[in-house]
Amino acid sequence: MLNLTKRAAWAEQAGYDEAQIAMLAVGSAMVLFMCPGLAYLYSGLARRKSALHMVWIVMAACLVAIFQWYFWGYSLAFSGTATNKFIGNLHNFGYQNLERDAGGYPEMLFANFQGMFLCVTVCIVVGCIAERGRVFPCLVFCFMWATLVYCPVACWVWNTNGWAYKWGVLDYAGGGPVEILSGFSAFVYSAVLGRRNETMMVNFRPHNVSMVTIGTSFLWFGWLGFNGFSCLTPSLKVPYSIMNSNLCAAFGGLTWCILDWRIERKWSTVGLCSGIICGLVAATPTSGIIPLWASVILGVFTSIVCNFSTKIKFWLRVDDSMDVMAEHGMAGVIGLLFNGIFGSSAVIGYDGVTEHGGGWIDHNWKQLYIQVAYIAACVGYSCVVTAIICLVLNRIPGCNLRAPSDGEERGMDEDQIGEFAYDYVEVRRDFLSWGETKNALSVNGEEPEPLLGAGYHESALAGEQTHETDKTRGGSDHEKDGEQ
Repeated sequence: MLNLTKRAAWAEQAGYDEAQIAMLAVGSAMVLFMCPGLAYLYSGLARRKSALHMVWIVMAACLVAIFQWYFWGYSLAFSGTATNKFIGNLHNFGYQNLERDAGGYPEMLFANFQGMFLCVTVCIVVGCIAERGRVFPCLVFCFMWATLVYCPVACWVWNTNGWAYKWGVLDYAGGGPVEILSGFSAFVYSAVLGRRNETMMVNFRPHNVSMVTIGTSFLWFGWLGFNGFSCLTPSLKVPYSIMNSNLCAAFGGLTWCILDWRIERKWSTVGLCSGIICGLVAATPTSGIIPLWASVILGVFTSIVCNFSTKIKFWLRVDDSMDVMAEHGMAGVIGLLFNGIFGSSAVIGYDGVTEHGGGWIDHNWKQLYIQVAYIAACVGYSCVVTAIICLVLNRIPGCNLRAPSDGEERGMDEDQIGEFAYDYVEVRRDFLSWGETKNALSVNGEEPEPLLGAGYHESALAGEQTHETDKTRGGSDHEKDGEQ
């Protein structure tokens, strides 16, 4: 039986706030839960032969992010001894020199909570490799990107030494570090990776819409901890942020669904999920800053803009297959702009700690210009550095970003993972249509060995056809002998 008296006395002596510790611990678990949500979402949106590929890369990227954050990511983003406004130092390398009491909770708990934000961000980015990207170079990219892109921008806005923090930028839970960086970086990675095979895109559609819905549900649940607990204190801002997030998600989902209905006269499940995600993304920078009524406007406006932003990839011929830029990058931009207009000093102060002049509704006219400068810095920095990382990585032997064309034809499950989400005959054994089995050149006068039993498959088909022919002729010779 727990001794609650002793535990309370220990917490008081250590200077810990038990409610705050519980909030951050639960919040960390909820944010981490978003990673399998992204895995299900991306897998459902992909075609069947690449479904497991998306699950694997999301979960593996999460593992890389956890290691990077422990190794030096937290120190580069949050070390308090840095002497510049751009990036931290290695004072907390390997979680060293962490404070036992960082204001009611151990600093390690705060570091773990913030590390989950990096995990989600990296998992969002890797959606860009769908159906054509190799997994090993992508994981190398994740480590480099987290170090060179995410950590500096997180330092800008969340570290007390960062230039954006000192400017008074309003970014509650990560519109810049999480949403803008992931959306625009994924778009650049997609551009370097190249488009999927055009002839294979005929009648393309998500292979499992139910999985898309499950993934969206996981994301929504985790996002309430992502946004709700970003104030770090148990206060009125927690339920207020959660309600703002729900309002944005609800109006975003309904608006996107109506926009799709006007074209097809059908109520799209994928459209509903896309709108929900856009609303939650827009709520990320705003949920603890703007009034509830403004979230209704934000949800509708964001969904309209993001819906039409999905056309950008066709105009620029960039195969952003999961619409990461449209749904995350653009929604993050809109949310940050709304902070400059609808930011409320009263809402900002609901945590009992933070003071800020708000936005235009509080007559703080310069705030919008600050937000625009911050957005431009995030977009420009993420695009340039991501392009450099991709181009350099693509030239390293063994780190080609793209899978071979025959692997793309067979599917990434077969080419990269060697396992299958659906081990059906029509998924992994459509051998007769595979180029290498029909066009491979002979070696030393001998026919090449067929891939994956294609020869057996052809023989089996031939045998079935012969058997059918014999039956039409009145039976086999053996049957005729028996009759005689």
